[in-house]
Amino acid sequence: MASIEEDFPRGGAARKPTESKIVVEKTQVDNLFQSNEQTEPKKRKEFTKDDSKKLKKQKTDGDKRGELTLNAAAKCVEILHIKNVKEGMLMLGCVKEVTDFEVTVGLPCGLRGFLSIKNICASYTKLLTEQLDSDDTNELCSLPHLFHPGMVLRCIVAKLDTTKGGSLSIQLSVNPKLVNKSLTSSSLKAGMVLSGCVESVEDHGCIIDIGVSGTKAFLPQKAIKAKQIQPKELKVGQYKTFQVEEVRNNGRMVQLSVNHPSVAQACAELSQGWNLTNLLPGLLVNATVKKVTKHGLLLSFLSSFSGQVDFLHMEPEQGSRYTEGLQVQACVLYVEPSTRLVGMSLRGYLLQPETGIDFSPAGGDRIGEVVKDCKMMAMHHVSGALLELPDKTPVFVHRNHLKELNKPANENKVFARPEHICRILDWSPMEQIHFATLRKSVIEKPFYRYHDLQAGQVVEGTVSVLLSHGMVVHLSNHIKGLVPRTHLADIVLKNPEKKYVEGMKVKCRVLSVDAQSNSMYLSRKKALVESSLPLFLSFTDARPGRVSHGYIVCIKGFGCIVRFYNDVKGLVPLSELSSEPVVNPEEVFYVGQVLKAKVLQCDPVKEKLLLSFKAAAEGDTEEDPKTQFDCEVGKRLEAKLVKKSVNALEVAILPDEVHAVLPIMHLSDQASNCHLLCESLQEGDIISNLVCFNRSKKNITLTKKPTVRWSLEDGVIAKDFSEITVGMQLVGWIKNIMPYGVFVEFPCGLTGLAPKSAMADRFITDTTTAFQLGQTVIAKVTNLHEEKQRFLVTLKVSELISPERDAQTRLINGLQERKAVNEMLAGRVLDNNELRQDLAALNVGQKLKLTVASVKDSGATFKSDDLIGATFVATKQHIAGVNLTAGQKAAVLILHVDVLSACVHVSVSPKLVGKKKSVTEGLKYTAMVQYIDNEFAIVSLGDTSQLTVIQTSSHLNDAILPEADRLKVGTTLEVEVLEPSHDELRGLPLVSWERSAPRRQRTTSENQTGSKGHRFGEILKGTVRTIKPACIQVKLEDGSTGSVHVSEVVEAADVRLGSFPTSSVKVGSVVTGRVIGGREVSSHRFLPFSHPRFTYTIPELTLIPSKLDKSVDLKSVGAEEKLSSYMVGEEVTCFVSKFKSDRKCLELTFDPCVTGTVDLLAMITDPKDASHPEKLYKLGQAVRAKVVEVRAKPHRFVLSLTGVHQLEKGSTTLGIVINILPQTGLLVKLPFGGMGTVSVTDLADAYRPNPLEIYSKDQLIRCYLLDERNGKWQLSLRPSRLNPEQAKPVKDAEVVSLDKLEVGQIIRGFVKSVGEQGIFIRLARNITGRSQLQQSTRFFVSNQKVLSEHLPPNTLLTTKILSIDKKEEFVDLSLLPEDTGKPDILPESLGLPLRLMGEEKKKHDMKMSRKRLLSGSEQKLPESQAVNKKRKKEKKKARTDGNDSGVEVYFREEEDEETGEKADPGKVIPSSSGVSRLQVPAGFSWDVGLSSLKPTATQDEDSSDAEEQEAGAKHQKKSRYELEQEKKAAEKALVQREAELMDPSLRPQDAAAFERLLLSSPNSSLLWLQFMAHHLQATQIEQARAVAERALKTISFREEQEKLNVWVALLNLENMYGTAESLKKVFERAVMFCEPMPVHQQLANIYASSNKIKEAEGLYKTMLKRFRQHKAVWVSYGTFLLQQGQSDAASVLLQRALKSLPAKESVDVIAKFAQLEFRYGDAERGRSMFDKVLTSYPKRTDLWSVFIDLMVKYGSQTDVRALFDRVIHLSVSVKKIKFFFKRYLEYEKKHGTPQSIQTVKEKAMEFVEAKGTEVSK
Repeated sequence: MASIEEDFPRGGAARKPTESKIVVEKTQVDNLFQSNEQTEPKKRKEFTKDDSKKLKKQKTDGDKRGELTLNAAAKCVEILHIKNVKEGMLMLGCVKEVTDFEVTVGLPCGLRGFLSIKNICASYTKLLTEQLDSDDTNELCSLPHLFHPGMVLRCIVAKLDTTKGGSLSIQLSVNPKLVNKSLTSSSLKAGMVLSGCVESVEDHGCIIDIGVSGTKAFLPQKAIKAKQIQPKELKVGQYKTFQVEEVRNNGRMVQLSVNHPSVAQACAELSQGWNLTNLLPGLLVNATVKKVTKHGLLLSFLSSFSGQVDFLHMEPEQGSRYTEGLQVQACVLYVEPSTRLVGMSLRGYLLQPETGIDFSPAGGDRIGEVVKDCKMMAMHHVSGALLELPDKTPVFVHRNHLKELNKPANENKVFARPEHICRILDWSPMEQIHFATLRKSVIEKPFYRYHDLQAGQVVEGTVSVLLSHGMVVHLSNHIKGLVPRTHLADIVLKNPEKKYVEGMKVKCRVLSVDAQSNSMYLSRKKALVESSLPLFLSFTDARPGRVSHGYIVCIKGFGCIVRFYNDVKGLVPLSELSSEPVVNPEEVFYVGQVLKAKVLQCDPVKEKLLLSFKAAAEGDTEEDPKTQFDCEVGKRLEAKLVKKSVNALEVAILPDEVHAVLPIMHLSDQASNCHLLCESLQEGDIISNLVCFNRSKKNITLTKKPTVRWSLEDGVIAKDFSEITVGMQLVGWIKNIMPYGVFVEFPCGLTGLAPKSAMADRFITDTTTAFQLGQTVIAKVTNLHEEKQRFLVTLKVSELISPERDAQTRLINGLQERKAVNEMLAGRVLDNNELRQDLAALNVGQKLKLTVASVKDSGATFKSDDLIGATFVATKQHIAGVNLTAGQKAAVLILHVDVLSACVHVSVSPKLVGKKKSVTEGLKYTAMVQYIDNEFAIVSLGDTSQLTVIQTSSHLNDAILPEADRLKVGTTLEVEVLEPSHDELRGLPLVSWERSAPRRQRTTSENQTGSKGHRFGEILKGTVRTIKPACIQVKLEDGSTGSVHVSEVVEAADVRLGSFPTSSVKVGSVVTGRVIGGREVSSHRFLPFSHPRFTYTIPELTLIPSKLDKSVDLKSVGAEEKLSSYMVGEEVTCFVSKFKSDRKCLELTFDPCVTGTVDLLAMITDPKDASHPEKLYKLGQAVRAKVVEVRAKPHRFVLSLTGVHQLEKGSTTLGIVINILPQTGLLVKLPFGGMGTVSVTDLADAYRPNPLEIYSKDQLIRCYLLDERNGKWQLSLRPSRLNPEQAKPVKDAEVVSLDKLEVGQIIRGFVKSVGEQGIFIRLARNITGRSQLQQSTRFFVSNQKVLSEHLPPNTLLTTKILSIDKKEEFVDLSLLPEDTGKPDILPESLGLPLRLMGEEKKKHDMKMSRKRLLSGSEQKLPESQAVNKKRKKEKKKARTDGNDSGVEVYFREEEDEETGEKADPGKVIPSSSGVSRLQVPAGFSWDVGLSSLKPTATQDEDSSDAEEQEAGAKHQKKSRYELEQEKKAAEKALVQREAELMDPSLRPQDAAAFERLLLSSPNSSLLWLQFMAHHLQATQIEQARAVAERALKTISFREEQEKLNVWVALLNLENMYGTAESLKKVFERAVMFCEPMPVHQQLANIYASSNKIKEAEGLYKTMLKRFRQHKAVWVSYGTFLLQQGQSDAASVLLQRALKSLPAKESVDVIAKFAQLEFRYGDAERGRSMFDKVLTSYPKRTDLWSVFIDLMVKYGSQTDVRALFDRVIHLSVSVKKIKFFFKRYLEYEKKHGTPQSIQTVKEKAMEFVEAKGTEVSK
């Protein structure tokens, strides 16, 4: 006020300012260095004289101590995060990349900024504008002329843009007017280092723009020449760093120099006038290390400034050299103006920038590289982690990249991993280190940047946007490509928007990639994308004779120019365009057309290419080497689906990926299954069980038909016409249907004709309706035409011999195919994937409980709560007799499930839904058809309520019946039960049925011996046709085929191990054999000839001479009799038959009817052979095996080839890991069906951390059998057990029993579990020790969860044995560092309190007793000193408090005043809106977790210690003097205790003290909340709740505010320590007993402060509905939205508020929202809102005053002065105008110059004169 009175004197003598006012003024001056943020206006008390003296004294003391700092030091050193970057922030950067219009700048801490061409300087922008206007772009000075990579820049954050993906983009500026805006002419001093841009080039030098208004800077020509820079090299806009050489005329003229050494080594000095307002990045300063932390350094520089150095900017080699007080030279990295945070660097390349900064890594470009086996060097929880690559290169991982996006962080878990896989993201030149990520989603991306893509690659992307010149396709978030308009399709699209929409997935082929400019061109032309021809990626690929697809880019009169990939293009001359003459190529071809072109000539050096369309069309191409693939007919293969077409699938045979064709009709024997399999298969799927049935020069044709495959594998085929004989039965398929018959195709390209008369037993009128194309049939050859090589066949079922149960075999195969289709559909990643999985799990005959959806005449529909999206349908036949209403629950039976259409057919018929009855094998039942599904039908068996599935055709050759004869729903059949429950039918009965069609009687000649079969024991002669390892096929004299098993070739005694008996017979030789049985073609099952009335197609023969003697009577021995003759452990000779790769087992055969299996573990003895066990044994080889298990029913014959048939204790064997159990160890599968476990202590002789990490499922390991218990083996993997002779010395010995342990022994073990009783540690497989909590760590742990988090199961620990109780089998352990010599199990970073023990505990008790004695004497001290001491203690407590949680901590009113003067004014405690939060004088933080609370020591411990001391003192006799002293001490303690009880300011220490105080003040919420805090400090949550409930009952109902305080505290407590349910209950009660709106407001604030955003939004929306007439609710919600960065939502909310609130509130609400925009949102938007309001209400001076305050805080000086000029011209009272003039003058004195101050005074005089003139008029 004193200054104001002088500026505007009222007359009279000048008043002397009082002493107190002078002190206040000094305080305000000091506050200029602090943040401009102010608290909400509060009522202030007038200062008394005593207060003034106090303030002066404190100020003087502070000056003496020299502790004044102009900006507060950071509490925790962390790197600069992008969220902390704000507009106006000054930074030092390094140029990474320069383009014509933008410079990419590397900023500190891995950030990246972009410098636009328009943000250089004003003179450069003007020059560009002039050049563009003149259209003279030849001499355009682009950015590459001004900037170069590695250049160091001082820049300012001009704008923060939000990209489309939601990330922030930092827009920079080097405009000196922005960078040096805080500098004035008067502040310029010689020696300063400034940045600037060349404004103009003159004859004698350059005028430099340094951004200081009123100052001209000049760089003389001699200074330029001294640096050997040509004046012409300096161009307008050139950025340089200059040093001020001379300052003239009070700063109006400045002379500069560019001498790099002097500029680089110039240190900023205090005499140059640097302060926090004008501090610039890049300045070198001399600093002192003030504090050394784990994450960096805190420095003090320029005598009173504080700065921080993060760990990335400390010299790596000198990390241990930094100590407190060390003098260092530092470089300013960034300055944050609002928080006054100064980041600094100690790196040498920044301290001496003339050496230059490496903008690219020395080891080459590694960005995008995925690196394995990286080790974690250090974890900085607030910043990130440092990794070390295998080549010892350090990389940094930001904390956001330690976890997946939108997932919680767990740095400790990441740090605990021994090895990591990372992907290098970027190179930061400012830190000279790579930045990497540990996110799996980023690591697994196929493309991270454009360098990862290559031309010719087929990629999938998403359509982003359609442009006039093409379509943008995004392959990932950062990689996009352009599909030119001519490449959108094979033809030019006129309306591409009709074909492509945004978000559509498309497959493209890359045409070219330019990684430097980040551009890529793609093609959607189908001919290019699907081309299988070689790609021409360079001219070297275009060898003469090669053919490839290209596209026409230009058509000329002399030919066409064709382009391929990258820049490969060639000319097709006019003569090579076509085989016909082409006069005008433009009439025949068009631009963008894709054609095959053959290379005629190529010169890679000159990049010239001559092509031909004509030669490519004639098919004269270079032969593909892959067509030489050797594929024999009948060989089983696997293939990968490449492409689908209308009639066939194009596949690639694995592993060589040879092209082949699989016709769709060859996918199955059932036509319906063919279409289902085709729909379910996708490109890239692997198709197994394929067989090649035809091979030509051009194509390899495959089949998957089971019947055809079996015939090919059994050799029942004719490879050419010469092998076909009359009477031969072959398996084929319908190839073509003609009016006179059907053509049947067979393997190897043979085709026969079935005339119309031989197609079926019934008369066929129309051949086109009898069979389907592709239908599998069995044909019998009836006629041969040798000359024309044609043959006729018959398809009549009556003339064919069919295998037994052929229909059932086809049924099972068909159902297996259906099951495979459902599994494939369920496994696809689709939107309805879960529904398909659930539908695939449903079975025919399963009962469900459904809800009736609708009932119509045609049937009913149902819905299920579990299977949402599925349709349940019942036809009218299946709801007959049942009354259904919508919404009714009904039991239904499933008839059919269609996974593809998500439709389920059900029945509610009582006959089907009723209780099931069992069916008997062999009985016949009357079945009724319930549902028809193409080749399958669902039938019910009589009254048993059982369903089953049958095939609608009983034979492969069944012709399609007329409509009247087909099976329909309701048709009855007679079926015979073959099996009551079949696994492949999912438990349904397997039945047989026959259609009652007339069958032709067989003639006598057909039943004679030798015409259709051969009798048992008959001796036959034949010629050996083929020899296979396990059998020999013989062509008999009657034309039929016979088979000889490998065991029936030579005598058993003559078989040698490793020999191949079938190799002794040669093809074409004549052999004599004897019939010993017959083989069924489809299932390979051998059947004895004792079966009555049965003839076989393939007789089984023996060639053994002893059996050919007719006198020897051969007996028919069945499989059961054979199996019963073998004993377990017996060694037998057998032959290798087949290796099943899917089950990894070997089939061995003994004779034609007995086959045994050998598992993988019983086959090998060396784990190395596990990958290819089939290589150990060859087919047909004779081996010796031991019988492991033999059973006749069910058939099971298990063998072993390792020489062992059972497991024995003490032996070694192989095992397979089938599960990894953290609590137990490894679960291992052993040979011969055994199981075993390996404890973690038996894995190795030397324990290692995470012992189970090196093991994986299905891993093969060698085990030692220790012991067997309850059918499970105890195993060991210790090398000392497996190889005792070769084992290394044992580090961790095996503990067999407790006798091996000794007290005091140091032993290692693994954590088993952590509980309240302590830590349980596994010392051996059967021995577990326990370490009590007090013996585990030297820290006090109040919650065992802390231990559980840091000690997961199987953590390796070193322990010491304290005691052993052999009777109870207890082992007590210790983990303390003094016992084990190892570090504590808990890290110090947790901040846990130490547990006091022994002497330390006694010292602590003595110290506490002294404090109690001294507290009484403090009352005798002067009141001010006692209060000061108390304040210091309580201030220390207050500092430990956490964030605001609804209960703030204060210490007394007068203490607030005192600390308000001492504290940093920049640190402002925000006050909540609405009802003020409760304040508690307690040192408890409501926001910290229970694990960090330290329980208070109880009185019992103190008393017990006192008793121990008394007991020790009883032995000594006390003197009279000692007795008198004790008496005095007791009296003194009594007086002190009374004083404590009388002192109301002393905080209670126990529950009894609180109870006493509450008796006197029961309505004080302050006491109640102190009581709650007392319990919470001891982690007594329930007691704190009980206290709150007592308070609510005790406090009088009139004390509404006091009750509300308790409710708020209880809400806080439940929010932090309770559940959502308990918080909801407390809230509902609080609303009932208090005013609802304040309770809602307080809970919303609690949610917001605890970062529960969703809950806060939901509550605010509820408040808007209930309290829409309350202005505070709208303002509070608006504050919340703006704090969350939702400016648009806040604007919408304001419009809603104006509609809901009364009109008189509108102005205040708009003004309040405008203030919020200034603080949390967009200041420009807030400014426009104030302008609109004040335009309508110009006389609201209160709003003008608020507007001025905000503009002073957030606006520029120009805007503030303009606003003051508006205000002083308002038509309001003179008194108010004078008030604004005073404020205007105050502002200019603080921020202006003497000239501006004089200007304000002149305006004031003009105003007074004008008013005087008006009065006189």
